[in-house]
Amino acid sequence: MASLVVLTSDGRSVEVAIVGKEGIVGTPLAVGLSRGPHRAVMQIAGSAVRVKSTVLRDTLRSAPELRLIWNRYVLIQGLQVAQIAACNRLHEIEKRLARWLLMCQDRIDSEILLVTHEFLAQMLGTGRPSVSLAAGILQRGGLIENVRGAVTILNRPGLEDAACECYFAMQRF
Repeated sequence: MASLVVLTSDGRSVEVAIVGKEGIVGTPLAVGLSRGPHRAVMQIAGSAVRVKSTVLRDTLRSAPELRLIWNRYVLIQGLQVAQIAACNRLHEIEKRLARWLLMCQDRIDSEILLVTHEFLAQMLGTGRPSVSLAAGILQRGGLIENVRGAVTILNRPGLEDAACECYFAMQRF
């Protein structure tokens, strides 16, 4: 799983999209850009396919159906970026954390997410103490188990109830 993050000049960053088994890193290539506005940071190990950009560009030119699928994914990723931006601005941290955990589980098919509170804080655009408090609320509710460096999802339906509307809005894309 990769996080697409925006970096600021003072070194801070915030996640704007998550890419897993369903997605593609490097979507700016679809519109002829050689660089994008986001940095892809690999967060959770897994397998992937890497394709040279020149090969991909040539393939997209000669395969209109693939280009259509790629363009559709680019649009969906843009919608995800917008929804996450709204979520990070408008919703409480425990709802955002529940949304993030669900999105990650969807992309890696595992109940166990190897993440730290520091990492979660960076991805959610908040401080580590806020993440610790939010994780504690979710744990006391029996939704997750939170141990050093790992979060285990214990009750997915309950976590879905705890998440903000943004999780379900992104499911429609």
